[in-house]
Amino acid sequence: MQLRIKHKTRYDFDAPVPFGLQQLRKTPKSFRNQQVLSWETTVRGGQKELSFEDFHRNTVELISFTPNTTSIELISEGVVEVQDTHGVTGPHEGPAPLWLFQRETGRTKAGKGVRQILRAVPEGDPLEQLHALSALIRGRIAYEPGASHPDWSAEEAIAGGSGVCQDHSHVFVSCARAMGVPARYVSGYLMMDGTELQDATHAWAEAHIEGLGWVGFDVSNGISPDGRYVRVATGLDYAQAAPVIGSRIGAADEALKVQLEVAQQ
Repeated sequence: MQLRIKHKTRYDFDAPVPFGLQQLRKTPKSFRNQQVLSWETTVRGGQKELSFEDFHRNTVELISFTPNTTSIELISEGVVEVQDTHGVTGPHEGPAPLWLFQRETGRTKAGKGVRQILRAVPEGDPLEQLHALSALIRGRIAYEPGASHPDWSAEEAIAGGSGVCQDHSHVFVSCARAMGVPARYVSGYLMMDGTELQDATHAWAEAHIEGLGWVGFDVSNGISPDGRYVRVATGLDYAQAAPVIGSRIGAADEALKVQLEVAQQ
């Protein structure tokens, strides 16, 4: 399946911004089950300084602000061909060692809530256990946009009882690591049913299973990623796979607008 994607992020400031830098992780990479046919990033109100590959093999673009700009717009668009591999992305690759993905972060530190969920995971085959874990998390944390905070940890999402795909993914990663399974956070694009327009990217988790390699679990939708999913960035948690992160000088307040279109080509 070929997917046409256009991802627009715009920041408007109520005063001129003297200086700012942002890191973009919006660019998919050609991989076993996906082939990037075309991709381009356009910047208005700033410029691309360089592009590099981080230690998770994510493509990162460094963007600088035009001095004293009052707005910056980041448009990434292209076409990606995806094959359905039932969520299996295969053996581990890259400079980051596999044991790194068992390390806790502030967002994925296991506590009381994680331990309660794990007590309900049945014994059995590791793949079956992880599918059961996904279902348990989905039943415990209702999908509700706006109910959680972007900086919430897995434990805070469990205590809150509701959240979005970012929260579901953090909880799954935290639980899997507590089970001794390497796990990572994934950000990307998803073609949704019934609409091409979205206001955010999607997130899911991957766990490394012996004999299969990395396998994806989309807790929010209760499935493993299929041909509608485009992998963009991975990390230990959201902070290492976020579409846009950065900093700026000045006291200006900002208004953020995100527009995303994902459709079959």
